[in-house]
Amino acid sequence: MYKKKITELSQVCESTVEYTYDDYYDWLFTERVELIFGKVLPMAAPNRLHQTVIRNLNTIFGIFFQSKSCEYYPAPFDVRLPVGIKKGKYTTVVQPDLSVFCDLEKLDKRGAQGAPDLVVEILSPGNSRRDMKDKFEVYELAGVREYWIFHPIDSFVLPYLLNEEGKFVGLPAVHSPDTLISRIFPELSFSLGGIFPEQEKE
Repeated sequence: MYKKKITELSQVCESTVEYTYDDYYDWLFTERVELIFGKVLPMAAPNRLHQTVIRNLNTIFGIFFQSKSCEYYPAPFDVRLPVGIKKGKYTTVVQPDLSVFCDLEKLDKRGAQGAPDLVVEILSPGNSRRDMKDKFEVYELAGVREYWIFHPIDSFVLPYLLNEEGKFVGLPAVHSPDTLISRIFPELSFSLGGIFPEQEKE
């Protein structure tokens, strides 16, 4: 059956359809979006502060994982999570700021299919609710082992660790310039003073 091509973001944002990854993959518009339980969520362009933090993290992650069997990927990188599957098709596709995979079988030509071991999200004014609630919930349901939420404006990180019951447990916040240490990669530790830049006055 002929399937109408989607060429404009407005065609999906104004729709009540629950979309799947197959739909997402066929869309022709250039704007970045995520799917959570079939709902389309547009992604705002990141600001300079966000990009400075991700640049600094990329340097640390690149050096650390270079000698490890796990692989890390910065956004944009599609991660299909096994939550809300509808008739065998994924309905949740996210683009974490950073994601680490130790099970390389989850990686394919299109990105990844399955939960990362570690996810990093960096808050921006337009994505706080999504990272703190919507994506928090799907990362927990999918079985992400460790989740870090970076707050660039206030220069601190909220780390979460998945417990045996499959629930995220909040660990003490780490403030700059203190050292952030991964619980699942204990050798991955670094000062937040080298991550968060001094912020310019308005």
